[in-house]
Amino acid sequence: MPAPTLRKWLGIELVEVSTAEKLIAALGGGLSILALIYFSFWALPESAAPLIISSMGASAVLLFAVPHGQLSQPWPVIAGHGFSALIGVACAQNISLPIAAAACAVGLSIAVMHQLKCIHPPGGATAFTAVMGGSAIQNLGYHFVIFPVLMNAVLMVLMAVGINSLFKWRRYPAILNQPSPPRKPAVPTDVPPPTHEEVLAAVRSLDSFVDINEEDLVRLVTMLNRHRSQP
Repeated sequence: MPAPTLRKWLGIELVEVSTAEKLIAALGGGLSILALIYFSFWALPESAAPLIISSMGASAVLLFAVPHGQLSQPWPVIAGHGFSALIGVACAQNISLPIAAAACAVGLSIAVMHQLKCIHPPGGATAFTAVMGGSAIQNLGYHFVIFPVLMNAVLMVLMAVGINSLFKWRRYPAILNQPSPPRKPAVPTDVPPPTHEEVLAAVRSLDSFVDINEEDLVRLVTMLNRHRSQP
């Protein structure tokens, strides 16, 4: 199998970002988790703290490696964790079989995050932890939702705002990174779709991880041009 085809099958990301971007993502994620570790171990039983931090570690990857992604924005982070924690506690308290409770918690969390437009993958881990986190978590009851889950999620978002604000190409939330629209936007009607190389060059010029592949970008541009050219 040719190498490019194998890369597509495996889903290997083709777009590279700069070394500085990678280091900033790593440093930001590490600092945010360090803060949460101190906060969680100060406020929670020692047996419960690591379980909470684990789902927030997944959030750190999104907020600092993909800060402009839709799943990384404040509403998905805070609401995704919050509603998932609420559902997890409810399932833990009302479904006697832990395996069934965990499955229902994760499944219902996905459905609610879809409905409320707050999909945040680490929320599934939060829902699972609420059920399977042991007595230290379950003894918190619904307090688990407010503290530590929502408090940690808010702290994570605030750290993402602060750390990313130090770099002009990493404004967070993503709306702060959007350029002002041109006064007289051109409406192309006969522009051919960009080539694969042009798309790669454009994405690399952003020097930020973009959670969409080149083929989808080309397809979107083609659809937009076709739509604009219609009377």
